[in-house]
Amino acid sequence: MRVVRGRGEDADTDRAVTQRLLEWVGTTGESAVRVWRPHRQVAFGPQDRTAAGYEAAVAAAKERGYAVHDRQVGGRPVAYTGDTIAFARIEPVADERTGLDERYAGVRVDVRDALRELGVDAERGEPEDAFCPGGYSLQATGGKLVGVAQRVTGDAALVAGILVVDGHEAIAAVLEPVYEALGVAFDPESVGSIDRAGGEVDPVAIILRVEDALVGDTLGSVEWVDDLAAVEWAGE
Repeated sequence: MRVVRGRGEDADTDRAVTQRLLEWVGTTGESAVRVWRPHRQVAFGPQDRTAAGYEAAVAAAKERGYAVHDRQVGGRPVAYTGDTIAFARIEPVADERTGLDERYAGVRVDVRDALRELGVDAERGEPEDAFCPGGYSLQATGGKLVGVAQRVTGDAALVAGILVVDGHEAIAAVLEPVYEALGVAFDPESVGSIDRAGGEVDPVAIILRVEDALVGDTLGSVEWVDDLAAVEWAGE
């Protein structure tokens, strides 16, 4: 397994790291994990880009100081403040038609267990009209704090998600006009966070705990990569 840390120098470079990891897993047949803090942005899903209000939603995000990016995994818009955590586990797949629910459930349980060790009693589910609604979300006192999505290519599956550490009010403030422009129901009070749930708010400690949970009891060696510039990719 390869564990990659840190983020790219800008949002585009950072997104390319995850894409190259997905390709690396498909080529090598090894798994990968990444837990990091993306740059400040609102990320739109494929369904958003075909919506009538997409341009207005993009404008609303930019007016509030957020860069705008498209993501390949499913789901509705999510916002990163710069301190919000993203996580990803990428696994090789032999048949892209199988294992979808198992991969979702495995990541959800691992992140839930990590949160409990950080003092947050999270459980599956989400409030009504939550951001990026989905069946594998996690909620705690104060609202939804984890959303999970999945993308499967021919040889690899990416299960990725967002974990709100703090800044839930800032996330709600930017997502409210974005969702309104898209015509999607959204309740600003549904946005939770580790802070709102009374957990430990130490981004570094959270990243390390979630990282450990996603790595799990991996059989074989684990390659820890702390310098993105030094990563060697398959085929290069």
